[in-house]
Amino acid sequence: MGAAEQGRDERVVIIGGGLAGAKAAEHLREAGFTGSVRIVAGEAHSPYIRPPLSKEYLNRSAGRESVFVHEPRWYDEHGIVVSQGVRATTIDPAAHTAELDSGETVHWDRLLLATGASSRRLRIPGADAEGVLYLRTLEDSERLHDQIADGTKRVVIVGSGWIGLEVAAAARGYGNEVTVLGLEQVPLETVLGAQLGDVFGAAHRERGVRFRLPAGVSSFEVRDGRVTGVVSEDETLPADVVVVGIGAAPNTALAEAAGLEIDNGIVTDASLRTSVADIYAAGDVANAFHPVLGRHLRNEHWANALNGGRVAGRVLAGQDAVFDDVPYFYTDQYDIGMEYAGYPPLTADARVVVRGDLSTREFIAFWQADDGRVVAGMNVNIWDVSDDIQALIRSERPVDPQRLADPEVPITELADAADPARTT
Repeated sequence: MGAAEQGRDERVVIIGGGLAGAKAAEHLREAGFTGSVRIVAGEAHSPYIRPPLSKEYLNRSAGRESVFVHEPRWYDEHGIVVSQGVRATTIDPAAHTAELDSGETVHWDRLLLATGASSRRLRIPGADAEGVLYLRTLEDSERLHDQIADGTKRVVIVGSGWIGLEVAAAARGYGNEVTVLGLEQVPLETVLGAQLGDVFGAAHRERGVRFRLPAGVSSFEVRDGRVTGVVSEDETLPADVVVVGIGAAPNTALAEAAGLEIDNGIVTDASLRTSVADIYAAGDVANAFHPVLGRHLRNEHWANALNGGRVAGRVLAGQDAVFDDVPYFYTDQYDIGMEYAGYPPLTADARVVVRGDLSTREFIAFWQADDGRVVAGMNVNIWDVSDDIQALIRSERPVDPQRLADPEVPITELADAADPARTT
């Protein structure tokens, strides 16, 4: 009898209504698991994905349906129960139960925690005023859209990372005045370095976005309960809307209270098993051991939830699987489309090799370690190359930097030369 058949009477509960949880349920069924599957979604929606919230759904180039992982009937067709608007309050590993805020006790044989992350909050005077917004949930995105869609607002964005710049692009697209504050010298400097970060910064400046970098925020001015200004350094910036995008913190409270190992998220092995038997974790909340890096890595991007959910579903179904994907994310800002694949912990001391012209915003940037290995790559307005970049990264073989920079040398050729297995 196979593992899937043995699980016919087993119960899998997934806590979290994001992409990781939905994909875990999907791959449970694809792996042949016939037991009961229940998603405790938390929010009052079926599971949805977050990238459109700051991109195409915020600027309304895509409709609301674009954010959902599956149509509601898909869950019914696959025998998956989705409890919307219900949250887990405690889990009991010994009893294999979870208590819900509805008063229900749910029994499980295996539990997946896909509780995601929450926006980091500013704790300064005026931070609770109306008009100070964060962007994490579907409601957050719709609230922000309603504030900026008329194009008449003075929008101040606190944070010069991906969320801050994507919101800036949407806000300028509607015609608002936009100012971005951040602690970096250059937008995205922390993740891309100054040279590449300024490629994105220049695109925003060309469209009228003002930057105050580096600049901290000490307080918000408030009148009649609503924000009217942002106090930064020695100036006060008038503001009708403030968007705070200063990162996210993993939602570990349930796991911590249940005694699971916590260290920058829920600690798991490469198969997403936690320190407690029969409990697994995936998505933004999981600090998973990455077998290629040889260390734990917590990743908050879309592909991490997508691929982590896939691995979790197979493991929950009794199959052997490890989460060893190359981290990947993307952004869309104005006429810039970008894909990034690679290992951020390895890029700090790597040299950047550019293939193409930064000034035209059509290029590929590679991060190359001292030993010649490519550890990350970013393609900007050049498409259908991300798979080849990832193959090159996975090969872990040295590459000639001159050939790496030469647009006449196909990346597939570099990958094949670095990894002979690709030619067999």
